[in-house]
Amino acid sequence: MNLQKVNRREFLKATGMTAGGLVMGVTVPMSLHAEEGETGFHPKVFIQIAENGDTTLYCGRAEMGQGISTALPAAVADELEADWSRVTVLQGDGDKKYGSQATGGSRSINEFFIPMRTAGAAMREMLIKAASQSWGIPESDCYAELHFVHNKKNKKKLSYGELSSVAAKLPVPTKPALKSKDQFRYIGKPLTRHDQDEVVVGKRTYGIDTKIPGLKYAAITHVPVYGGKLKSVDKTGALKMKGVVDVVEVERIKSPFSSLGGVAVVADNTWTAQQALKKLKIEWDLGEHKGYDSKTYLQDLIKNVESPAEKIFSRGDVDKGLEEAATRHSASYTGGHLSHSPMEPMASLAWVQDDSCEIWASTQNPQQIQQVIAIFLGRKEEDIVVHVTAAGGAFGRKGKCDYVHEAAAISKAVGVPVQLTWSREEDMRTGYYHSINAQHLEAGLDKDGNISAWLQRAAFPSIGSTFNPSLDRANERDFTRPIAHPYGIANYKLESGHAPAHTRIGWYRAVYDIFYGFATNVFTDELAQKAGIDTLTFLRNIYDNNKDPVLAKSASRCRGVLDLAAKKGSWGKKMPKNHGLGIAVHYSYNSYLAMLVHVETKGDDIKVHRVDCAVDCGLVLNPDIATAQMEGAVVMGLSLSLREDVTFRDGAVVNSNYHDYPVLRHNEMPEVHVHFVDNDESPTGLGEPGVPTFAPAFINAIYAASGKRYRSIPIKPMSV
Repeated sequence: MNLQKVNRREFLKATGMTAGGLVMGVTVPMSLHAEEGETGFHPKVFIQIAENGDTTLYCGRAEMGQGISTALPAAVADELEADWSRVTVLQGDGDKKYGSQATGGSRSINEFFIPMRTAGAAMREMLIKAASQSWGIPESDCYAELHFVHNKKNKKKLSYGELSSVAAKLPVPTKPALKSKDQFRYIGKPLTRHDQDEVVVGKRTYGIDTKIPGLKYAAITHVPVYGGKLKSVDKTGALKMKGVVDVVEVERIKSPFSSLGGVAVVADNTWTAQQALKKLKIEWDLGEHKGYDSKTYLQDLIKNVESPAEKIFSRGDVDKGLEEAATRHSASYTGGHLSHSPMEPMASLAWVQDDSCEIWASTQNPQQIQQVIAIFLGRKEEDIVVHVTAAGGAFGRKGKCDYVHEAAAISKAVGVPVQLTWSREEDMRTGYYHSINAQHLEAGLDKDGNISAWLQRAAFPSIGSTFNPSLDRANERDFTRPIAHPYGIANYKLESGHAPAHTRIGWYRAVYDIFYGFATNVFTDELAQKAGIDTLTFLRNIYDNNKDPVLAKSASRCRGVLDLAAKKGSWGKKMPKNHGLGIAVHYSYNSYLAMLVHVETKGDDIKVHRVDCAVDCGLVLNPDIATAQMEGAVVMGLSLSLREDVTFRDGAVVNSNYHDYPVLRHNEMPEVHVHFVDNDESPTGLGEPGVPTFAPAFINAIYAASGKRYRSIPIKPMSV
């Protein structure tokens, strides 16, 4: 990374603020998952200490409730030795100076933790040097603490505000010394979120809250089947309604994240726009996917994985390992489409004028908005101003900007600023969906109950189909996690079955790990039963027997969280009748998770009493926020395990709202205990790894309590 001072004019140009004192630009690396062709570094993320000492920090990643706008700025403040009460955190607009702003994949901490710390440390050293020059003493006789530099000799002190102008004239340290773990003030501590008060009293601005003068409101309906298009629309009834401004047809453009195509009503308020939609008489051309039936399709996927498929990866000789096994076992596992269903549906505000375009959006990827709107308007990306609002839930869905393209198209058509808000029904029926999937596993056990061979086939429509509709199966990139699985089995093979996409497939919290973690852990529990070995012992044996030099460290860390969850959840204790414990371990996003789940069954009635989460994500930046991530993962994991299932019939989604896509209710929430492994490993992702670990632990617990084995989730799909 690189650091540089930024002059006042440059800061004002980039931020629109009054600047003074010490301002620093931080050059940050592009995301490790940057789009093809993106390389190198982009300046400049700004950090400012004003002449009165007030400190402003910018967060380039989107805040979705996960706490990133507190965790990263707190890392800067810690190294800076700033008083957190003097720090203001501002959300950065869409701009390449922040590096990649695509907030997803649990990558923000991994990629920005060290650059942000280094920036804070460099600024701290500049302030100390300024103080040493002012006092005429060596820098070693000075130290920084809570917005002051102190003189060790005479106990005098100078505030950061007093020193900022002098420090601004000094060269920026190229390799500032970072604090040791025992010196951390905020890192690793339960620091209050910077926006907590605003959230509690309802002052936090989300996409749906944004208002500007002259605003009109829009509601939209889309072609219900993927790939379809509008044939005709009679606007007469809608245009007769009082308060309706116009009816706008929105067309698709050549971009994978543009609108599906639809018809929007613009009115004086959202309610009128939504009611006017019902007055439209629309005829759709449903296209080639109008026959898609998800129930029938799932049966096809099962057939595809229970027959030989396309090889993705192999080591050793699986066929020989299976033939020579003392015991063989096989099973197939399935999961349906899932909807993100964020509390705040898709919402954005656009004001397109002849010489400008300004966007306010609840988004995970403002730079993608710039790309898509630039294509739509035929302008340069840097001319599209994108203000990032807080997101009221996202989970991957707001990483796509179709709803923003629609707002811009409507604003351009009517010539006024427009706020577009999707209804819950529109969000449910025309979103991007988690992949429907099937997996088939076969394994052999030797005479001692050790796994001697493992075959895994998976079939699911790939996210890659969004970019390449001809892609008819998952590829090697989609199998990254199973290839790196820490079991380290000598005879191991992965295969991909035929699975063309018939709807939009998109990133969902934890993505493919949901079904990889489910199938692998439930199958492992079944193998333990076959071997007549306690599941905890069986898993310990797997990790202890892993001699693969590449996977050995991962196996050791898996063993660590396994043992911690088992200890905290009291694995092995005598359980009452119809009660059971289930355990699962999963590695994803460079983090290691184990969950132990306690359930009680009464026929088909299943109650989760307690969940113990053991987490190894390296250094934990903020235990409160990290704990909340795990609690949220349990909510999502239990919800998708119980009832969440998107059904397609005649090409269209049948579900419409929470009554027929029931997410977890408050009274179903179990007691959750989160336990972190204390080590000196670098911090890793935490937003997603908890989700795929819950479902298999839950399913294994049900088996322990009732003897009933579920191999498909959700276990109680609602009939629609």
